[in-house]
Parts: sequence; C-alpha cells; structure tokens
Amino acid sequence: MPNRRQLLKGLATLPFVGGLFGGSALAATAAAAPAAPVRDYFKELGVRTFINAAGTYTALTGSLMRPETLDAIAYAATQYVNLDELQDRVGERIAELVRAEAAMVTAGAASAITLGTAGVLTGMDAEKARRIPNDMRGIKTEVIIQKTHRVGYDHAIRNCGVKLVEVETAKEMEKAINEKTAMLWFLNYANPKGQVKYEEFIAIGKKHGIPTFNDCAADVPPVSNLWKYTEMGFDLVCFSGGKGLRGPQSAGLLLGRKDLIAAARLNAPPRGNTVARTNKVNKEEILGMLAALENYLARDHEADWKLWESQIRHISEAASAVKGVETEIHVPEIANHVPSLRIRWNQQQISITPDELRQQLRMGHPSIETVGGNESVDITTWMMNPGEERIVARRIQQLLEAAAG
Repeated sequence: MPNRRQLLKGLATLPFVGGLFGGSALAATAAAAPAAPVRDYFKELGVRTFINAAGTYTALTGSLMRPETLDAIAYAATQYVNLDELQDRVGERIAELVRAEAAMVTAGAASAITLGTAGVLTGMDAEKARRIPNDMRGIKTEVIIQKTHRVGYDHAIRNCGVKLVEVETAKEMEKAINEKTAMLWFLNYANPKGQVKYEEFIAIGKKHGIPTFNDCAADVPPVSNLWKYTEMGFDLVCFSGGKGLRGPQSAGLLLGRKDLIAAARLNAPPRGNTVARTNKVNKEEILGMLAALENYLARDHEADWKLWESQIRHISEAASAVKGVETEIHVPEIANHVPSLRIRWNQQQISITPDELRQQLRMGHPSIETVGGNESVDITTWMMNPGEERIVARRIQQLLEAAAG
C-alpha cells in the first residue's frame, strides 16, 4: 500500500484528466473561439453574491471550484462520451487515489447514500432494482441506526423503501439484527455521541455478515479521512464533492467494496427504471470531481492550514479589540474540521444581538455570511478568498464598536 508521500509524488506524474479521453476537439475549439467578455449573470438577475465566512453549507452553495476543476468541466462539455465508460475509468482512478476497492461519482453525498443503500438491497439483480422501493418482496427491509445518529439526511436511506430501526447500545444492536436486516448505517460526525463506536460497530457488522455504511459528507479535511474509514473496515463510505474537496456542488463520492459499488451502479443512471434515476451525474461533474480530487490530494495541506489559522487570528484580534467582546478559536472534532472562530460579547455593554449582527453583515456591502446561534457569531475562513478576512474583520469591528456607542 503506498504511503501519502508516494501517492502525492505519483500524482505529479499523472496526465491532466483530459488526457484520458483525447483533447483534439477541445484544442480546435479553443483556437477558433476568441475570448468573450464574461457576463455578470448574478447582477443581471438581481442575485447578491457574498463573502463566505460561514462554511460549506448547501444553502450557501458550498464551495468555490478551483481552476483545474473548471478546466475539466469545460473540457468535458465539448465532447460526447459513453457515460458508463466514463464512470468506469474515473471510478478506477479515484479508487486508486483514495486506496479503496472501488469508487463512483454520485450526485452529491445524499445521492451516494441512496445509491449505496439501493446497491445493498438489490445486489446485481436488475429485477429487484426495478422494484424498489414499492415492491420489496424477497428484499431485506430494515437498516439499523443509532438513535444519536438520526439526521435529516437519513431520508436518503428511507427513499429505498426500508425501515430505520433505532438502537442505543451494542447489545440492542445485536438484538435488533434479524433476517430483515440489510445494513448498519453510521453518521461519522455523531461518533462522539453514540455508544457504539467505530471498531465495535464494524465488528458487529462483520460478525453478522451485514454491510456497514459511514456517512462522512463534511469530513474532509483532514485528507487522511479519504482512506481512513474504508481501511478501518467500513464497507461503504461517502463524501460530499462540493465541500472540502471543492468539486462540483452537485457531486459526491461513494467508496467501498467492489461488489457493492457495482450494485450501486446498477441502480444509477443511465439505467432508467430505478429508484435513483433522478440522481443523474453528468460527464462534466464526473470529470470535474476527478480533477478536484487530484488537486486536493496534491495540495500543501499544512500551508492551507496555516493560512486559515492566520485569517482566523486576524478576525479574532479585530473583534476582541472592542471592549466587552470575547473570542474563542477552536477546531471542530470531526465535521468541518478547520480553524473556526466564536465571537461573544456582553450585551449590556454592546447593544446588538448576534442575530442582528449577522443580519447587518448580510445586508452590507459586500454582503458577508456568518453562522451561529443566540449566544455567538461563528466564522470560518477556509471558504474565503485570501484578503477577504480583512474585510470581514474590519466590518465586524466597526459594527461592534458602533453598537457599543
């Protein structure tokens, strides 16, 4: 098994993704077409753009793709390919890069959950793939989940026609397993809350011959998570493509056992009469996801981390310069594991609520999006363009000072 250093060294020798499929048509098109001025579509439509000091939220359109990803998407848009062949080749490359048996590009992490679940239920039986979720004859119908791991995204499991069985302890999990049990599902960021941790969860699945699925949608960085959980023994793992990997927002990765990925593909487009026919991922997103992953693996992650830390410190120092303001720099344990800032203040000294401050930041020029609750304004910088932290720091300091009177 190659180590990370060997992997990154190997990436440097890989051809640009376009080299897999030929580039003559693209080159001819590029030579013939003069550069056109870029239209300001959002301005034309009256849609406000903003500085993202919040993070990789779907409602805030996730992340910004890097130039290499945009190049791959533009390249893919110029030519026709067979969709299954593209998924085959890209899946092989991705699996090699992240040390998995197999991989596929999906229409986001939720799509990966539906496809992975469907693959577990149907195997390579096309007739079963045609029947779920409405006709479950001869198909296992229960997925076991820890009560603390319930989340709105598990609707993607229920889309396949199964019932979620909640448990709390390992003993309850063993007792709940029966002939109807299809899969054990795990929400990665809930690991600290659940009583059944990684190793025991996997061991129970292997003991009973039941596939285990780990939802790691927002759990990059660190980069090692891309292979940590499959190497740990989870049969399926999924990641969002449009968060830390900075790929297309409507793309994701499903990694894991070769037989289960093949079965997931049976339930995926271009096959029509399946539960996941709506989960189409196009050639542009498939190639864009590969380019994003290659770029992410080749990055200097230590340098990225130092940049985020310096940006967070700059905003923290500006906010805490206001009398009555306290700041806390922290790193979430699992999901969105990046330097983050929590800003609190004495509202008897500073007459503005966190929600009011967020709203003023949002409605200013430029607009700035932040998160938090009733007690604080919370900020991350990893989705900012370098230099935007100075705008955010200045605006927060000015608004807090104004509210302090």
